[in-house]
Amino acid sequence: MPRINNDKFYKNALKKHGANAKGLNWHDNYSQLIRFEVIFEMIKDELDNSTLVDAGCGFGDFYDFVKDFDVKYIGYDIVEENIKIAKEKTLQEIFHKDILTDSLEIADFYIASGSMNILSRFETYLFIERCFQHSKKGFVFNLPYGKDESKNFNYFLPQEIKHFSKKFDCEIDLRTGYLPNDFTVFLKRI
Repeated sequence: MPRINNDKFYKNALKKHGANAKGLNWHDNYSQLIRFEVIFEMIKDELDNSTLVDAGCGFGDFYDFVKDFDVKYIGYDIVEENIKIAKEKTLQEIFHKDILTDSLEIADFYIASGSMNILSRFETYLFIERCFQHSKKGFVFNLPYGKDESKNFNYFLPQEIKHFSKKFDCEIDLRTGYLPNDFTVFLKRI
């Protein structure tokens, strides 16, 4: 079970801030944009003729980074209000999916930005495993960087994710330094 109520966490943010980065509990638009840029840089050279699942797509904001490529964008989210906004904003396929329990489709790439921030450690590892298993080229995600001492957020040290990911047949590309307390991982299929 997530550390805090997922539905309330996102619905309250949307109600308070509207359909923007703060409405997804990001600090600001800049921090969301930087995270997206890092993910995009890791996969951009292989995007053409690909399918991409945005796991925990929020309002579908990552679509702006891939819309000029020959890519099929699919969004998954569990908050109905976010799904409605993402469908209207992107005009793409956006589905109500729980990554931990629902059936997932095979795609070239899975990405997740902030989607695991309030999950338990067990749920985070399951989320990573399921997204990687359903990707043909790999899974890119970010997590809060630090010791796991928060009651709300799910902090990890990069070496924990590296150790866990050794069981997959993949290269591990890890990025830090773009924002304090954040890191991005690309589990790239070999």
